[in-house]
Amino acid sequence: MKLAMIGFGQAGGKIVDKFVEFDRGTGCDVVQSAVAVNTAKADLAGLEHVPERNRVLVGQARVKGHGVGADNELGAEIAEADIGEIQGALDEVPVHEIDAFLVVAGMGGGTGSGGAPVLANHLKRIYTEPVYGLGVLPAEDEGGIYTLNAARSFKTFVDEVDNLLVFDNDAWRETGESVRGGYDRINEEIVRRFGVLFSAGEIDGDGGVAESVVDSSEIINTLACGGVSTVGYAHEGVDPATGGLLGRFSEDDLDATETTNRITSLVRKAALGRLTLPCEVRSTDRSLVVVKGPSEYLNRKGVEKGRKWLENETASMEVRGGDYPTAGTGEVAAVTLLSGVTDVPRIKELQEVAVEAQDDIANAREESDDRLEQLVHDEAEELEALF
Repeated sequence: MKLAMIGFGQAGGKIVDKFVEFDRGTGCDVVQSAVAVNTAKADLAGLEHVPERNRVLVGQARVKGHGVGADNELGAEIAEADIGEIQGALDEVPVHEIDAFLVVAGMGGGTGSGGAPVLANHLKRIYTEPVYGLGVLPAEDEGGIYTLNAARSFKTFVDEVDNLLVFDNDAWRETGESVRGGYDRINEEIVRRFGVLFSAGEIDGDGGVAESVVDSSEIINTLACGGVSTVGYAHEGVDPATGGLLGRFSEDDLDATETTNRITSLVRKAALGRLTLPCEVRSTDRSLVVVKGPSEYLNRKGVEKGRKWLENETASMEVRGGDYPTAGTGEVAAVTLLSGVTDVPRIKELQEVAVEAQDDIANAREESDDRLEQLVHDEAEELEALF
């Protein structure tokens, strides 16, 4: 799948930077254009793989290149005001060569959570290609303001994109892990999962021919239901010394039945293991499974059996699947895309936070109005006493 990626804010820029690195390393050529947008000059300077000409500093008149300080309302205002500067970088995107736009942002900060929905809205008005979002939810221990920002902007982002792919930091942070180390590892996890998904079908000449091809149209059709999506991933190594599949048996035992069973097992692990956004799998609207690895370890029957299992597990009739042959890799992996999920505890928590925040704001305004009214009343009484 050919993508134009735009990272909005610090987290978004870093993730897109990692995507470009992954793309070059695998030779899949998925990222046709990479743009990073930020209000903080230092964050843009720290990127390594996004071309400098595609690093857009916005809000210079308002924040002087120092960021918005987790103020997502200011982030949205700046995005609106400087959308022309962002479009200047997007004018270089080879639109005739891409299948979709992907706007990537952390939902807890100010620049990304505020600006990403604004940009998505702009892209949908200008272009006919699908516009997807990749939103990263903050962990609860990152602070209340970040959770509040995510709660405020999540629904807006969902409404502005054709589908929002979500990664929940709260489900991935490890106890005792440093903040920097945690983010670096999490970004690697994000790129590994979504990178394998989007690169399916973009095979180089050494990868082999897929028995059941997953191309961009399969991914687009799976995401066409809109709403929120999550991705699962599972892999096991191939023993290069013996040629054994998943390191558990030798090439002599590499028969179709064993291969089929092991592929099905990987699909189960991918769907029922740790998803990028934990959810009730049965609430899925549409889904897709991709099995990646050396072509000799893949077969149509295994992929089809895995697809059938996912169909039963999700109770959905729209389940697509295929294989993704890759040369020179030491593992077999399965990726499951669950699209249009509705039973998501984390989203319910964010909705509750958003409602509470709205109530708090309304109460604060009411108290402020009452105080103002009382102040005016007291001043009027003082004036009457004087005259």
